[in-house]
Amino acid sequence: MLSRTADSLFWIGRYTERAANLARGLAVTRRMATLSVGDEADEWRNLLVASGGEAAFKDRAITPDAAIDWLLRDPKNSSSILSCFEAARQNGRAVRTALTTDMWGALNETWNRLRKMDLAETEGERLPEFLEWVRERVLLFNGAAQDTMLRGESWLFVQLGTALERADNTARLIDVRHQWLAGDGAVEHAHWQAVLASLSATRAYQWVFRDRLSARRIAELAILRPELPRSLVACFGRVDELLTAIAAMQGGRRGECHRMAGAMHARIAYSRLDDILALGLHEFLTRIIERTARLGSEVERFYIDAER
Repeated sequence: MLSRTADSLFWIGRYTERAANLARGLAVTRRMATLSVGDEADEWRNLLVASGGEAAFKDRAITPDAAIDWLLRDPKNSSSILSCFEAARQNGRAVRTALTTDMWGALNETWNRLRKMDLAETEGERLPEFLEWVRERVLLFNGAAQDTMLRGESWLFVQLGTALERADNTARLIDVRHQWLAGDGAVEHAHWQAVLASLSATRAYQWVFRDRLSARRIAELAILRPELPRSLVACFGRVDELLTAIAAMQGGRRGECHRMAGAMHARIAYSRLDDILALGLHEFLTRIIERTARLGSEVERFYIDAER
């Protein structure tokens, strides 16, 4: 596979997953901001931090309208929902023959509607409906990939981008609320529910534990339980599996990204929650976020930059 094709497919997976994560995060933050459990600006700041956009936003006053506009459509934000779909569509167009008709249709139709969408469709009481539509469009793309794409290198690179982006998002979502995973009051419970909702894991929690909410169990579910597809151990297990499969298709050629993926998965898989909490949840997650960024760079260095 040509490096530019692998690059485009990898980033299609990342951008579509990022758009869905932003939509989920916006919906949860909007709901939390109406519960009066803390400073409304802090809720929006948490989302900006989780999305990686706080630094670029830092010179602006944090208001709901400003944060929503930045995360939805601001052209200066390369990770806004609109920017993510535009970039995914551009990458898809560049490798059109590597995508199935259904995958391309999902991307192209989403982008065409977004660029023609009236501003009023994303404001006020209509915002939740729009955010749900975004999630549905990403699910449609993922479903098209699952049902129609040959299980070759193209498939693997799309899935790799999705898994890596999902791991980064999970670590960031837990980290911005890590201080609330101590204590047992009404405010803490609201934040625990926000963590689960942001990971689409509210019902999963009930199935796994069949008990009332517990900060310790939420941390266990989001970090250590492989049953949850968005848990850190599941995401890094998937990244490791995909990189191993890509290496096998390329004659066994391996590099630093393979070593890192295996090491990160093993470290989480064999960790105990008590050890993580003893280290400090914030410290643990910060290391994961940093290493995930480095792993993404190593994937590009090995499979993309080296072949150019």
